[in-house]
Amino acid sequence: MKKRFVTLDVFRGMTVFLMIVVNTQGSGAEPYAAMMHAEWNGCTLTDLVFPSFLFAVGNAMAFTQPGPVKIFRRSLLLFVIGWLLSWWLSGKPLGEARIMAVLQRIALAYCLAALVVRWLGEREVLLISVGVLLSYWLLLYVLGMPGSWLTVEGNAVRRVDILIMGPQHMYREKGVAFDPEGLLSTLPAMVNVLAGWLAGRWIVRKGKSFETAAAMLTVGVLMMGVAWVWKGWLPLNKKLWTSSYVVYTSAIDLLVLGTLFYFIELRDWKGGTRFFSVFGKNPLFIYIFSTVMGIFLVMKVKGGNIFIDWINEVIFQKLAPGPTGALLFSLCYTFICWCVGWVLDKRKIYIRL
Repeated sequence: MKKRFVTLDVFRGMTVFLMIVVNTQGSGAEPYAAMMHAEWNGCTLTDLVFPSFLFAVGNAMAFTQPGPVKIFRRSLLLFVIGWLLSWWLSGKPLGEARIMAVLQRIALAYCLAALVVRWLGEREVLLISVGVLLSYWLLLYVLGMPGSWLTVEGNAVRRVDILIMGPQHMYREKGVAFDPEGLLSTLPAMVNVLAGWLAGRWIVRKGKSFETAAAMLTVGVLMMGVAWVWKGWLPLNKKLWTSSYVVYTSAIDLLVLGTLFYFIELRDWKGGTRFFSVFGKNPLFIYIFSTVMGIFLVMKVKGGNIFIDWINEVIFQKLAPGPTGALLFSLCYTFICWCVGWVLDKRKIYIRL
């Protein structure tokens, strides 16, 4: 159980790397379509990042078994950090701060999943995952507005959040109070964590074997087929975190993880593993650091412009006009975060909640 698999560090690292890249696109040009979320239905590369991080959280859970007190303490700490960051970055009074956001969802999804796996076996976890996805599909239909249950205005996630939190504490989707990290949609997000845990448990049980990689790839292909059939009735939608979206993203995570496992653990392929492992060994800290550092991007500079606009206009859009320049800025920003992670790794400092 204490054995470390490089594959999992690399997978987590790739996820954190992409999270920072897609969150910090440069200004001055429209980013590449893959670097933006789908407008509503659909799934881009950017839409794969968050569920993959939750999947990675589940992987890590397969190697530890904290008690309920530690689970609640971790979840509360992460939720509070996320809430304070949301308030700080918004510039609004504390009483009007957005309650849910990325870190808050991670905290709640982790808490629910960790409690489930602490007391239940793998078969029960699998059955619960299927049950949650089917139940959530039903809740979207029953609690949503008739005829518009899959729209921004009429979906069940929005209606539950307005009832519990109030519109003043929610994200605005094109002027409409709707939170893509809503309370109700955290239930299916928990299944992404459970899927990662199940994959991690399989790796722990079977170890470094061809069977381990083959099973993940086979299940990934089967789940991809289920997702493509299911999306005919329930579209892939990251903002509603639809059940078909959970199956689709988990399938891709299994395919990626299985492929990485084959090349890294079985074929002893080391190319690029060091780079991504730096992100993977301090994932939450580096992500939080990237968010806090983002404050400097909106600081006023000469001429009244904010820093991100100024540096893109002066440097990146001149070096590579258009979406390439926006991506180049994001990669440079991400590399700065990597350097912080490299220093921590060099000194054997691994920050855990």
